[in-house]
Amino acid sequence: MKKQITVFVFTILLSIAAVAQGGYKIGDKATDFKLKGTDGKMHSLKDMKDAKGYVVIFTCNHCPFSKAYENRIIALETKYGPKGYHVIAINPNDPEVNPADSYDLMIDRAVEKGFNFPYLIDAGQKIYPQYGATKTPHVFLLDKNLIVKYIGAIDDSTEEENVEIPFLANAIDALIAGKAINPELTKAIGCGIKKK
Repeated sequence: MKKQITVFVFTILLSIAAVAQGGYKIGDKATDFKLKGTDGKMHSLKDMKDAKGYVVIFTCNHCPFSKAYENRIIALETKYGPKGYHVIAINPNDPEVNPADSYDLMIDRAVEKGFNFPYLIDAGQKIYPQYGATKTPHVFLLDKNLIVKYIGAIDDSTEEENVEIPFLANAIDALIAGKAINPELTKAIGCGIKKK
């Protein structure tokens, strides 16, 4: 019982602590984008013909928080991609500010880790401000009509073995089941986005 209360209080605190951000809010309609992926092709949400929803994750190569979540992001695509809820990862960082986030090194990282989802570069940093992403990783769950349903963290611990609340997975499960998502908003924990 004590653990359940602690988890509940932690969830409430995360929701309250979620920074007021610019960009999309819950219920907003996201605009599509066309960004270059590590496969050399341009990708947009509308290209995913079987999509029932979209898991847009702003992440990068160098951030230790992003690296800690890579296996979990791969697992999310493995579990939910076949159900029509695909992961789309976007690197929002300016490679001139942080050369470790260059397009060529993104290709290397995607191959090294065996990414099973598109890994795109936000060249010119035009997309992440629209979303209101502030960290890597930062998640935006959209339904098939591009309506924002969840914003925030993937789960409640950077250490996979210590995860108690899989916020994003719970949100996707609720969306699939046609149920209310709770919480809809959590605080993204990670590295600040590197801007020009």
